[in-house]
Amino acid sequence: MYNIIGKKKIWFTFSGILVVLSIIALLFWGLRFGIDFTGGSLLEVSYPQTRPATHQIEEALAEFELQSLRIQPSDQNEYLLRFDNVDEATHQSILQKLNTIELEGIEDNAILENRFESIGPIIGSELKSKAIESIIIVLIFIVLYIAYAFRKVSKPVASWKYGLSAIIALVHDILIVTGIFSALGFFLKIEVDSLFVTALLTILGFSVHDTIVTFDRTRENLFKNPDKSFNDIVNISVNQTIVRSINTSVTTLFVLLSIYIFGGASIKNFVLALILGVIIGTYSSIFIASPLLAIWRKSK
Repeated sequence: MYNIIGKKKIWFTFSGILVVLSIIALLFWGLRFGIDFTGGSLLEVSYPQTRPATHQIEEALAEFELQSLRIQPSDQNEYLLRFDNVDEATHQSILQKLNTIELEGIEDNAILENRFESIGPIIGSELKSKAIESIIIVLIFIVLYIAYAFRKVSKPVASWKYGLSAIIALVHDILIVTGIFSALGFFLKIEVDSLFVTALLTILGFSVHDTIVTFDRTRENLFKNPDKSFNDIVNISVNQTIVRSINTSVTTLFVLLSIYIFGGASIKNFVLALILGVIIGTYSSIFIASPLLAIWRKSK
């Protein structure tokens, strides 16, 4: 049996380094918000044969003086264009201009508009505040639920501390994932949108599920092994559930990786956040949440 609880300083040090790096990244680089939060227009177009080069798109649209224009290749023959809000007349003019781009040796390469979205800055700001509120509300309800579910387990650690341990592990997960996306936004220009918030909420649910399974086994072992120390009971419980947690996470990762590789470009960042969340959430449920119970017991 592996002494996970006995080596808690190693896990806490490793997690502490990741959390500190994530906070530094968020403080210095922040998150690169998409139009869902900042407001703006998103135009997705595809070419039936071959798409033109990025610089050709830029030259064709130069006359419109589009603010914050970003051109992102997608799949083989598609482009995602992001820019500040424009009216419908300008939208149609942009499509016409993109149609005039000629490629040598290629005829009938008329573009197809896949989608056009326009979000005002007020709506974007409201979405940002709603996203933060939703995460906070979820965390509060998780604490309340765990405290209620473990209400009959008051010794040697109070039931609400089970909930607090789970929340610390969840905050750990969210901070590291957002820190990674902060770095990705700075170096690779990856943006976060409403799907990213959905991914964070999904990560919360997945991670706390793993944590509760381990806590529930701890609760059972407290009654089955009254002669053992609390640290031994927690360590036994983690070892009994670790294989189940890893198996669940690995099978989930297989699915997510297949979606990331073969899925559309529009959901890649969403799936990437889930992949990171599953890995980090599994780690925290084993090496952070349960060792925290031992810390509460020692401090008491």
